[in-house]
Amino acid sequence: MRRRTTGEYVTVSTAGERVRAFVPYPLPPDPPLHLEGDLRDALDGALLALGRLDSVSSLLPEPDLFLYSYVRKEAVLSSQIEGTQSSLSDLLLFEIQESPGWPTDDVTEVSQYVAALEHGLKRLRGGFPLSNRLIREIHAVLLSRGRGAEKAPGGFRRSQNWIGGTRPGNATFVPAPHDRVPACMGALDRFLHDRPQRTPALVKAALAHVQFETIHPFLDGNGRVGRLLITLVLSAEGVLREPLLYLSLHFKRHRKTYYSLLDQVRATGDWERWLAFFAEAVTETAQGAVETARTLVDLFRVDRARVQGLGRGAASALQVHEALQARPVTSIALMSKSTRLSVPTATSALERLLELDIVREMTGRRRNRVYAYRKYLEALNEETEIRSGNLRRPN
Repeated sequence: MRRRTTGEYVTVSTAGERVRAFVPYPLPPDPPLHLEGDLRDALDGALLALGRLDSVSSLLPEPDLFLYSYVRKEAVLSSQIEGTQSSLSDLLLFEIQESPGWPTDDVTEVSQYVAALEHGLKRLRGGFPLSNRLIREIHAVLLSRGRGAEKAPGGFRRSQNWIGGTRPGNATFVPAPHDRVPACMGALDRFLHDRPQRTPALVKAALAHVQFETIHPFLDGNGRVGRLLITLVLSAEGVLREPLLYLSLHFKRHRKTYYSLLDQVRATGDWERWLAFFAEAVTETAQGAVETARTLVDLFRVDRARVQGLGRGAASALQVHEALQARPVTSIALMSKSTRLSVPTATSALERLLELDIVREMTGRRRNRVYAYRKYLEALNEETEIRSGNLRRPN
């Protein structure tokens, strides 16, 4: 549905140029959303897919086994959209202090995304509301180390930024002037708290994401925080008990459409087209997560049966196999610590799993070897390996 522009343009001077900056109107949209027909069916289908995803915990012996690696997959994908060159394997190696040859800043940036998400979820579970204060806290964690640490972590920007182009004059989009950011974010905060009216959770997450990206309140990290906001809204609204929905893979696959729809919302007010895309993203992503969980359940069951057939040494190998379900990349020292097996016993167990092709050794070294649960990583690694071409849309 085409309305009108969803904000107003104001002329600002920045970097020696006069440009038009976009100040969005507060949510919800006016006139109201038209949530009927095919769009209603798409939103209902997305909610059904989320319900199935929320029940994924019944498929897994321990949901945290899946959540640990799945969150890290999302961190990699979301950071790749911003231009990092880190894979899931890089991150897992980095976390056990065995980072390979990728630039340290890239892996640190991804690691901070995980820390920011975990901080936000911990605060929500402790009863803290999803609010501007929490968004700023999450941003502070995200930029506390690595690239962007000098760009006011946790603080709304106090200068003009822009998206695309080499300067404001040829930018793709110029967000609101910095002195309008507090008011814009204040209005977003009220919307998140259902003022002036209640908004269904899925629609709230979709609208809030666009509004946040339009305001672009920080000097850096806006894209990553904006994608985190989707999961945090759904968690705060009780739609998901576990943070298992991450849309970065869908946004990465359809990035031209994604950016085009954001621009169309601002220019024409066609929120319904964005909502249809968002519903499709939620449905496909939720279905994919459920399928991955089922794949892992089958993998764990089959591999456990193979380990049980080892005979002598099976008991210690089963302990190691179970530990690998929680942390699919490990060193001998870490495995010994997590299982309380002696170093020789842990080493022997890992070597038995290597013989069964359940794990692979990642370093090629004779000492300080690192092992990965091979098929587990393959199941999670979809689209996280670096492809040629630049994905980055300047933050």
